[in-house]
Amino acid sequence: MKELTNTTTFRVRFSEVDSLRIVWHGNFLKYFEDGRDAWAKQYDFDFTDVYEQHGLLMPLASSHMDYKYPLRYNEIGLVETTFVNSPAAKMIFRFKVYNEDRTQLKATGETVQVFMDTDHVLQLNTPPFFAEWKRTHGLV
Repeated sequence: MKELTNTTTFRVRFSEVDSLRIVWHGNFLKYFEDGRDAWAKQYDFDFTDVYEQHGLLMPLASSHMDYKYPLRYNEIGLVETTFVNSPAAKMIFRFKVYNEDRTQLKATGETVQVFMDTDHVLQLNTPPFFAEWKRTHGLV
């Protein structure tokens, strides 16, 4: 099955570490978001357009993280973001966070975003624009 993956880098800022001098766990969600943003740019998927052009919201429905090794202040990290194709009306992303040279897996995770209309009604059918985007990228 074809995978759409992006890798982006980040530097751990002082404000992202806790009293133990390692990245506070909640900041991994920010790194995941940075990964999704870089992925979206690479694969021409604009989350803002989903609302502005199609009238749909894409809230995060779930997130999961597993921590393997700490990240420390000023360390360079890599976020590998992979879109998981699904027949359901949702977007699933898997994440791997590595150190700069990929010798140590720091964390893994997954997020799921769903489609809702502006009345916050969950969309059970794949929106037409999303189906077309999948066709354009060879996912169907």
